[in-house]
Amino acid sequence: MGIRDRLSRLLAEAAADAEAIEHEGDWWTWGQVQRTARQITEALDAAGLKAGARVGVVLENRPEHVAAVAAVIASGRCLVMLSPLQPAARLAADIAACELPVVVSGAEPLARDGVARAATAHGAALELGVDGTLRPAGGTAPAAAPADPGVALEMLTSGTTGPPKRVHLSIGQLDQALVSGGQSPKAERLLSRSAALVAAPLVHIGGLWRALACLATGRRMLLMHKFAVEPWVSAVERHRLRAASLVPAAIRAVLDAGVPKERLASLQVVTSGTAPCPAELADAFFLTYGIPVLMTYGATEFAGAVVGWTLPLHERWWRRKAGSAGRAFDGVELRVTGEDGAELPVGRTGRLEVRTEQSTRGGRDWTRTSDLARIDADRFVWIEGRADDAIIRGGFKVQPETVKRVLEAHPDVREAAVAGLPDTRLGEVPVAVVEAERRRPAPDLAELLALCRARLTPYEVPAHIVVVDALPRTPSSKVSRVELLDLVRARIAQQDRVKEDQR
Repeated sequence: MGIRDRLSRLLAEAAADAEAIEHEGDWWTWGQVQRTARQITEALDAAGLKAGARVGVVLENRPEHVAAVAAVIASGRCLVMLSPLQPAARLAADIAACELPVVVSGAEPLARDGVARAATAHGAALELGVDGTLRPAGGTAPAAAPADPGVALEMLTSGTTGPPKRVHLSIGQLDQALVSGGQSPKAERLLSRSAALVAAPLVHIGGLWRALACLATGRRMLLMHKFAVEPWVSAVERHRLRAASLVPAAIRAVLDAGVPKERLASLQVVTSGTAPCPAELADAFFLTYGIPVLMTYGATEFAGAVVGWTLPLHERWWRRKAGSAGRAFDGVELRVTGEDGAELPVGRTGRLEVRTEQSTRGGRDWTRTSDLARIDADRFVWIEGRADDAIIRGGFKVQPETVKRVLEAHPDVREAAVAGLPDTRLGEVPVAVVEAERRRPAPDLAELLALCRARLTPYEVPAHIVVVDALPRTPSSKVSRVELLDLVRARIAQQDRVKEDQR
């Protein structure tokens, strides 16, 4: 049974009084999920949207939005995921570029004028209340909306080789990803009393995959608005969870908070993906709690993870392979190639390529990733960097070019350069060095930060900004990344000395 059939059965047959989703201390029953999904399906039917038609959802971590996901996928339409994490202007631009016949949103995003105009420019806007009630919010769906029955999801990714793009995922890719991750739907059991935590944003593949895996296996969903240590620990403790997922920054947050070991006593394993997890961090968690951290590696293009650790692998190999991303999952082939595309020998570092049914290219062709890796003689994969400039901040991708453009919009900035500075908690943080415009006042740091906060998502805002007369450059006139980071480190050290002197 695939995920589409599974969602259809849940919406039709799940016991109305059964607990479905816990959110902020309250439970949504399956009856509530079904009512909301039914309203959405009926509205899409009334708008004339056929199988494969695109439906935009401004996807928040809320129960009614999970119901929207289930309704769109179960009805055979294409879910176009829109991120509420981005500023209103960028969300509006994304909606406008998609030219969607219908956009479903919570009340707050559509209340912003630019977003509302974008949503109704090409179609109808539907507002989803926190109680699951759907109401029209303006506009009219076109009489004949284009459809592509082959696509189940369109996900916006920050990309790894250029500007942001939408990745089209088929229903087959979702099914294969669930099978590879051991979460395929069980036809004999519709609901389970066990529970699973979903703390990552639903609008990202990590959060969406975990939500779909929860639905596929019939587990009750513990949906968090966003990760925070105490609510996460409380959920583990109350529901006696045996498995949970944490990105590396969250693992460090749990350790830093000094959570007592007995509060996590039920956990047998923690999985970690989205960003590389340092071996020493996984070891610290294991030594503190006796809970192994199983790393995974994947991408939006693969609808989830394609490489990872299992408990048997951890027991046998961890001491020798600590720091590895694990081995390829069943049905996944891997190779490492040079810049000329030729496969490299075992142990050599090059560009990682993947062949799997989870790929947007299907199982026949190789997909070239932007990650540098090596595969050792025991088939363990070691990720050794990126072939592009993307910065991974606590599991979120930041494109330096996006931040650079915003900084350069300030009239006193001549040019900006952005790079990733290693950070013990988040892995990397974006930092910037800006060159002052000639014959103008030096840019004010408070103004630059305010500009970034207004136009960027929170994780894209630089952790440090340094103003210089001229950017450091190599002999070929390119900005020197090494010298740029040295400038930032020197400024941080200077600020630390000033703070120390003031004590």
